[in-house]
Amino acid sequence: MTALILGLVVFLGAHSVRIVADGWRAAQLARLGEGAWKGLYSVTSVIGFVLIIWGYHSAQAQPIVVWSPPHWLRLVGALLTIPAFVLLAAAYVPGNRIKAAVGHPMVAGVKVWAFAHLLANGTLAAILLFGAFLVWAIADFRSARRRDRAAGTRYPAGTTARDAVTVIAGLVAWALFAFLLHRWLIGVQPLA
Repeated sequence: MTALILGLVVFLGAHSVRIVADGWRAAQLARLGEGAWKGLYSVTSVIGFVLIIWGYHSAQAQPIVVWSPPHWLRLVGALLTIPAFVLLAAAYVPGNRIKAAVGHPMVAGVKVWAFAHLLANGTLAAILLFGAFLVWAIADFRSARRRDRAAGTRYPAGTTARDAVTVIAGLVAWALFAFLLHRWLIGVQPLA
């Protein structure tokens, strides 16, 4: 459990610099340059991510069960990941109205993903993992929207065609992950 907690601190800590110390971040960017800053950020993120995976896998070897979600709630959790994948797609498909409305669809997608997984998992490790991501995503989304308001940021209106591409891309990615990759990568079939 220590590796999981350390990984969450390192990974989410790196991803929280803009939330808690945006001025410091800007100073470091100016001092180090964008390439060096992104390099340090990436290395720190990878270290944290590896620790999260290792720590979560280790904790699952002897899980501490806090609660056992009923089967129907696991299905609800699996279905809630559909909008999470659509939101993630909206972050990458240019010119869609979802991004225009949400502003930061990737972080919104992480919120939905984490909440869905909290519903479907009742081990202490899962609660720590998905709970930490949910708290971080809520804080990051609020911070990003506050920065947008302060800067007067407006996201361009999208088109119906781009919305369709976004939704289809999200649904295809969800189906691939739900029916194939989740079991292969995580060892769990979410819709079983």
